[in-house]
Amino acid sequence: MPTTRILLFAKAPIPGQTKTRLIPALGAVGAARLHAQLLRATMERLASGLHGPIDARLELWCAPNTAHPLFQELAATHGIDLREQSDGDLGDRLLAGCRDALRRADGVVLIGSDCPGLGPAQLAQALAALQAPEVDAVLGPALDGGYVLLGLRRAESALFTEMPWGGDRVAEITRQRLAALGWYWQELPALRDVDRPEDLDWLGAQAPWCKMSSSTSLEPK
Repeated sequence: MPTTRILLFAKAPIPGQTKTRLIPALGAVGAARLHAQLLRATMERLASGLHGPIDARLELWCAPNTAHPLFQELAATHGIDLREQSDGDLGDRLLAGCRDALRRADGVVLIGSDCPGLGPAQLAQALAALQAPEVDAVLGPALDGGYVLLGLRRAESALFTEMPWGGDRVAEITRQRLAALGWYWQELPALRDVDRPEDLDWLGAQAPWCKMSSSTSLEPK
C-alpha cells in the first residue's frame, strides 16, 4: 500500500507570536485565539476524513515545541503524532519536515491550518495525484499568491530556500522552480486562506464555528 505523510505545520497560539498580520485588527490575544480555532477546525476536518487506498497519516508539526496544551489536547483527541519543527525560517522547517517524512513514506503533503476550505476532498485529490508515476509534485495555490498545500515525492531544497514567505509570489516562484527542476506537477483549484485583516469579513461569513464579537476578539459560538 502506498504511504504518505500529511504534515500539518502550526505554531503554538501564543499572543504576539502567531497571526501577527492580524494583530492590528484583532489584537494579540484575538489573533492567537483565531489561530487556535483555525487549528482545531482543521484537525476536526482532516483527522476523521482520510480514508481510501493510500495509507495517509496525519502528523502535527509544532513550534516552538510540542508542549503547549493545545497540541497535547489535539494529540489526545485525534490520536495523532506530534513532532517538533526544526530551527530556521519557514523554508528550513518545511524542508526538514519533508526530508524526515520521506524517510518514512513514499510521499509527503505539507499544509497549514489557516485555510478553512482545505478538507478531505482536496487532500484526496493530492494523494491520488502523487501516485501517478509522472507526477513529481502537487500544488494547491492560495488566492493571495501563496499556497495552502504542497505535495512531493522528493525533497528538494530549491523549493524552500530564499523564498519570500508571506508575499504574493510564493506560488508563482514555486512554479518557476518546479519547471527549472524539470518536474511535472498538478495543481488544485485555488483556495482562500486567512492571513490579512481583509480576510476576516469573509471568514465571519463562511465559518459557522466562529463569530466576530468585537474588533479585538473572536469567540466560539
